[in-house]
Amino acid sequence: MTESPGLRVLSLIPPMTQLNTPYPSTAYLTGFLRARGVDARQDDLALKLVLELFTPDSLAALRARTRAMPAKKRPPALQSFDTQFDRYLATAPAVLGFLQGRDPTLAHRIASRAFLPEGPRFASLDVYYDPDGGDPLAWAFGALGVQDKARHLATLYLNDLADVLREAADPRFEFVRYAESLAMAQPTFAPLAAALAAPPTLVDETLARLTLDAVARHAPRVVLLSVPFPGSVYAAFRIAQTIKAHDPSIVTVLGGGFVNTELRELTEPRVFDYFDFVTLDDGERPLLALLEHLDGKRGKSRLVRTYVREDGAVRYINLAEPDIPFAEVGTPTWDGLPLDGYLSILDMLNPMHRLWSDGRWNKLTVAHGCYWKKCSFCDVSLDYIGRYDAASAEVLVDRIEAVVAETGQTGFHFVDEAAPPKMLKALADELARRKRSISWWGNIRFEKSFTPELCQQLADSGCIAISGGLEVASDRLLTLMKKGVSVDQVARVTKGFSDAGILVHAYLMYGFPTQTVQDTVDALEYVRQLFEAGCIQSGFFHRFVCTVHSPVGQNPAEYGIKLKPLPPISFAKNDVGFIDPTGVDHDALGVALNKALYNYMHGIGLDEDVRRWFDTKVPKPRVPRNFIARALGY
Repeated sequence: MTESPGLRVLSLIPPMTQLNTPYPSTAYLTGFLRARGVDARQDDLALKLVLELFTPDSLAALRARTRAMPAKKRPPALQSFDTQFDRYLATAPAVLGFLQGRDPTLAHRIASRAFLPEGPRFASLDVYYDPDGGDPLAWAFGALGVQDKARHLATLYLNDLADVLREAADPRFEFVRYAESLAMAQPTFAPLAAALAAPPTLVDETLARLTLDAVARHAPRVVLLSVPFPGSVYAAFRIAQTIKAHDPSIVTVLGGGFVNTELRELTEPRVFDYFDFVTLDDGERPLLALLEHLDGKRGKSRLVRTYVREDGAVRYINLAEPDIPFAEVGTPTWDGLPLDGYLSILDMLNPMHRLWSDGRWNKLTVAHGCYWKKCSFCDVSLDYIGRYDAASAEVLVDRIEAVVAETGQTGFHFVDEAAPPKMLKALADELARRKRSISWWGNIRFEKSFTPELCQQLADSGCIAISGGLEVASDRLLTLMKKGVSVDQVARVTKGFSDAGILVHAYLMYGFPTQTVQDTVDALEYVRQLFEAGCIQSGFFHRFVCTVHSPVGQNPAEYGIKLKPLPPISFAKNDVGFIDPTGVDHDALGVALNKALYNYMHGIGLDEDVRRWFDTKVPKPRVPRNFIARALGY
């Protein structure tokens, strides 16, 4: 495709994704389109919205809304904000500058606990009370960890302000998952339509101004909005609504992970009041076809994986054309994104957890899809997992070098579903051959290919952390899940990474079909031992959700469950309820699991009986207390 000046494309990141680094979809698409001669631009309205909401004018507007509420009805967050308003006004710009890395010496004042106004969120520090009157955070930051301590306090400060925004201006506001309930597994468009028809909130008004500013600066003819999560859908529709009201001739296109997962059976015509086209799966091929159509070089009937509205009804058009090979999608570019404006925040006092929110990581993919693609809870039938396609290590390191040259940053987050061991070894070999120094982390499967020797090689190549799915630590359930790993194998693999100095995060799950209370208690005992043995440093328990695209959702009888009937669906379809004959109250157990895990990540309670975390009587673990030690050969 040759450049078409009349078809300038602007890719936007809608609120909310994350604050520390750009969500990579626009960088991928912008790099690809530029390589094909398209005048492509990008912008991050998610970050810009947050920064704009904390300006003096926005804070003053928040105070006005706070004072319009009767004093007796103001929640604690608003009472604190109103009382300390002058201090918030004076400190907000400085705090944002500090979290952007512009003013590191301010850390000393922030860490003193005398500079920032402290609202309800700071109560979380009470759990670290020092009876001797010393610094309650000394265990986490020591004598010289001033920067990190200040970043944690500044994060609590931002969370206080987010609470104020939610209470005074927009009850749906969160730094992530903004208005998520309006989109996630919503069978109809009605809740979203009602929200979009309602008078705009302060957040909506701010986002509209930022949208019009972006349109004025870039003058696009096509605007791409990528929505990776349900928590970015509402804002994407608000952005499209603003654009259409300003200039209906601008073509708006919706795509991204949420669309690829939940809108595969879209029949709701009202979506097209906001978007002219909706595309599925990888965007490169559909976008090339769409741009050729808009440029008069391809008929509408030859679009690829694209929804349109014709005569008031939704039509799906999919001319069979091969996807762009992963080796040919090109190098992402961050040109146009405000790389010096992202906020490094420190929410959880855990060295592994911080990686998701602290630091501006360049996000790359080692390979497309998942090389395993068997896990029964995963959406293996969808393209982003089911179609595995890798490039050579040489191509991958070429991309790494190009990104480092553009951004000046050598930190990478590989965002694969599960990075292949052979590719990671080849990557380490190529980095060593070129004498290229980077830092990187990513997601893997805890499989036996990761020998201690390979773990050390990966550490030498710059690997600082890995995450992987242990799910339910039960060999029976791991077999049912088709994970292809066992608990003792996970212990040996994770210990190999930890011994190489690599942090390990375990994705954990509860509520899987046929999981009993005994299974849950046993799983927590395994997890306790993994922490105690130094195999893992971090984890997160997810509640199992059955999805229509997973093997469990498609073959429920194989997993001993019955699916609940779905309502008529015209919009989002993903989660599906099910009846589990065990009748276990997994939600109640989840409270105990997360409480235990939080403490384990802080080194607390590792030598205690796991039953102490449960509010109700549960059976004794069947797991020998030295199971993991034996698996490690101790």
